[in-house]
Amino acid sequence: MLIRSFPAGAFGTNCYAVAPGRGQECVVVDPGMDAVEPLARMLAEDGLKPVAVVLTHGHLDHTFSVLPVCEGYDIPAYLHPSDNGMLSDPARWHGPALAPLITGVRLPDPSEVRRLDDGAVLSLAGVELTVRHAPGHTQGSVVFALDLGSEFDDAPGLLAGDVLFAGSVGRVDLPGGSWEAMLTSLREVVLPLDDATVVLPGHGPATTIGRERATNPYLAEAGAAAPKGRGL
Repeated sequence: MLIRSFPAGAFGTNCYAVAPGRGQECVVVDPGMDAVEPLARMLAEDGLKPVAVVLTHGHLDHTFSVLPVCEGYDIPAYLHPSDNGMLSDPARWHGPALAPLITGVRLPDPSEVRRLDDGAVLSLAGVELTVRHAPGHTQGSVVFALDLGSEFDDAPGLLAGDVLFAGSVGRVDLPGGSWEAMLTSLREVVLPLDDATVVLPGHGPATTIGRERATNPYLAEAGAAAPKGRGL
């Protein structure tokens, strides 16, 4: 599997391209602020042709460039329906810090965005992405599980969006966020994963589930909050 990425815009949102190999079709993940030109350069370096955009959630720093990317390559976008409101009414969901970005931004009509459902397997560009709904950062946050292949020693992978970072997790203080929901997602979606799983987060460097299980205080809190009588 070929994974390419770059940090987009002022928020350094990781935009990924995932493909079976060089010169092939690919899936674009989270084209954020000012991502159109650097994405085009990154794709050209490996001769990649995008067939879809998949979004881990609806925040502007992950969706800012989705419409021009989709229009430019004539490809669809995918988003969990619980975050459709962030496309139709971004001012309501993003808080005052992102308010200056909202004026003039062009986002897709939610009716034109394909839905991501929990447990669905997307087969796109020779890549299989398993969708897991993981609310907490937003109501519609998802992560994508995938096999990374020989380039990553056949380790499993997780495109984690803003659910899990190296040493931290996504914020829950914006509209639609919930710490209780985040703890449940960490406990039920993240903690059961194999320690060898390579985490490709929405911000910052890659990590592994094993490293985070051993060092991330929020994962420890999620594990400690497990209901009695239930395993991880």
